[in-house]
Amino acid sequence: MRTGMAALLGAVMALAVVPLTAAAQEEPEQEIIVKFRDGASRSDALEKSRTRAVADATDGAEVLASRDAAESIRVLMARGDVEYAEPNIVLEATAVPNDPLWPQQWHYWESPGGIGLSPAWDQGPSGAGVRVAVIDTGRTAHPDLSANYIGGYDFISNAVFAKDGNGRDANPTDQGDWRLAGQCGPGSPARPSSWHGLHVAGTVAALRNNLTGGTGVAPLAKVVPVRVLGTCGGTLADIAAGIVWAAGGAVPGVPANPNPAKVLNLSLGGPSAVCPATLQNAINTARNVHGATVVVAAGNDAANASGTTPANCAGVITTGATDRQANRAWYSNFGASVEICAPGGETSPVAANGVLSTLNNGVTVPAGSIYQFYQGTSMATPHVAGVVALMQHARVQHGKPLLTPAQVLLHLKAMVLPPAAQCGKGLLDAQGSVAAAIAAP
Repeated sequence: MRTGMAALLGAVMALAVVPLTAAAQEEPEQEIIVKFRDGASRSDALEKSRTRAVADATDGAEVLASRDAAESIRVLMARGDVEYAEPNIVLEATAVPNDPLWPQQWHYWESPGGIGLSPAWDQGPSGAGVRVAVIDTGRTAHPDLSANYIGGYDFISNAVFAKDGNGRDANPTDQGDWRLAGQCGPGSPARPSSWHGLHVAGTVAALRNNLTGGTGVAPLAKVVPVRVLGTCGGTLADIAAGIVWAAGGAVPGVPANPNPAKVLNLSLGGPSAVCPATLQNAINTARNVHGATVVVAAGNDAANASGTTPANCAGVITTGATDRQANRAWYSNFGASVEICAPGGETSPVAANGVLSTLNNGVTVPAGSIYQFYQGTSMATPHVAGVVALMQHARVQHGKPLLTPAQVLLHLKAMVLPPAAQCGKGLLDAQGSVAAAIAAP
């Protein structure tokens, strides 16, 4: 039985101290590669962009040094006598993190079911400077994630559902969404706490190369935990308020968000023949006023996503789920509303075929930090949100403006799946998406 507006959509040397000279306190130099057009006023370009020549590059280009690469690139690209200017990024062997659970995170690297994450990282982005709002059950401490949490808010109005003794407040901590039999309506089953928001957030931004657990798609992105789901789900009003606030909009009675996010992840949903006006208006505000890309789960009913909201709302990136073999997962919703699919996994009959991420083993309240395989479109959605964070970071690295939500969807690439899968563009391609974001004007 479904209760509330939304149900969860997914079921682990010493250093000598010396005085700093004035020069030593300046920002370290960064290198950029520039190719001037024939007849270019090179000396003027170097002066205006505050750069100096370092070395020759291939194809008639040259390497310049700058103390603010992004600004120098912006100035150079604004000139008509510059063919291109780009960071002289450092590449390494294909990125394989030292996190011990990486080999079990097939959904990032394995063929055919993975998203090609390592080649995406090889292009430079890590999500640094990008904030992703995880609008879910809230924040739960975890050694592989806590350093990437920032800010947040609790939007659950019902104190019983919230389990914190009050309504909305500035503490987004997940108090546990466990429930007793019948608590959420006649016949509703008892269940332990899911720590759903923790699992989703780990897929977005678990730490990388820390010799701990696994990793997230955008391991240097920051997660803004927005708590909207409690014991029996979340109400339409609370979820809509969370969406607006997360993007930087005003919500009556709630302090302004000091950490507005450009990417919103909603791994939640419920049945509705149409997108409710309250929800659509909130999405419109986040997307059209504040420029936030809204990524939502398609739903787990093995039915047309047109009957699930917010999957059926306009202006969102509705995400279906695939299994380890790149087939649409048996439970995933489908149809014209689905823009793209990503790994959601299937934990039966083999648990390791699910999506592995951060979790907690507390039955009711938080206890020990663990990792666990889950399945669901809830697990697919943060793969997409994480890749969007990589795309936006790549734009910044190349001195380009952030993509608008419409541009994000345009440049979000996928590996083609059979039409019968009803997965929109197909299976999320992290490498292709980052490359497209870099290449776009």
